[in-house]
Order: sequence, then C-alpha cells, then structure tokens
Amino acid sequence: MSLKRLHKVREKREKRVRGRISGTEERPRLSVFRSAKHIYVQAIVDEKGETIAAASTQSKELQGSLAGMKKAEAAKEVGKLIAKKLLSHNVQAVVFDRGSFLYHGRVKALAEGAREEGLQF
Repeated sequence: MSLKRLHKVREKREKRVRGRISGTEERPRLSVFRSAKHIYVQAIVDEKGETIAAASTQSKELQGSLAGMKKAEAAKEVGKLIAKKLLSHNVQAVVFDRGSFLYHGRVKALAEGAREEGLQF
C-alpha cells in the first residue's frame, strides 16, 4: 500500500471514530497519539475546547523510570499517570479516543494501565 493511500485510510478511520464520540465535563475524551518512538495522551473537554490533563513518555514525572522499558510497558505507565492526574481532578470516567490507531499493542497497553488505576471507560 502506498504511503498516500495509507494516510487517506488513517484519516478516514480517525473521522469515523471522532464522529461518534465527544468529551463532556463529566466524561472527557481521552485522546491518544502514537508516534514511532513515543505515546501521548490528553483528556479533552470538547464542550469548552480545553485540555484538562496530559501525559506522555516524555513527561517529567516518568522521565527516569522509563529507561530500559519496552514501548508497550512505557505506554502502560503513561496510562497510569494520566489516570492519577484525572482522578486528582475528580474525573472517574472518560471516553476513549484511539484516533486512527487500532486498539492493539501500545494503545491497548495505555488503556489497561489507566483502568488499573481506577479510570472507567
């Protein structure tokens, strides 16, 4: 599959996923972006258009502890971190937005890490 075609498929999948979900004050949207090296997640209230909390493999809280970990293990730690941040903001439930990424591998590990810390989706 050519790179141009792959990009169009990803855009189409992202629009399909985002068309069905929206973040509210009670249940913000937990948006995930996965690059080749890092994973990023942020909790967004779409009604206001603002980000409540964010975490990534580049977060200062995780910087030293991720050394030597596999990417999926690091993603799980990012999920735990975002869950702790959201629970401190009194948010217990979120809507999971995987974007154009399949719910597999690092995206799944991030979700499982957030669930382990008590976040519901």
